Amino acid sequence: MSKVCEVSGKKTMFGHKVSHSNRKTNRRFQPNLQKKRFFVPEENRWVELKISTSAIRTINKKGISTVLKEMKEKGAAV
Repeated sequence: MSKVCEVSGKKTMFGHKVSHSNRKTNRRFQPNLQKKRFFVPEENRWVELKISTSAIRTINKKGISTVLKEMKEKGAAV
């Protein structure tokens, strides 16, 4: 599976490691992804999402129902 957040769309970024001698080599910055289960009371079911920790904060703020509705509007299969 790819390392992409299902809610925010965050994915791997690329950059450089910079050594003390200022040599630059390529590296990857991975998003902090977690698998998390949420209960949706309107549908009376559990939903498991692979999301970043910042998306967990968004769900805590807006609510899982609102976030799922926004995802369905974008075209995500949930």
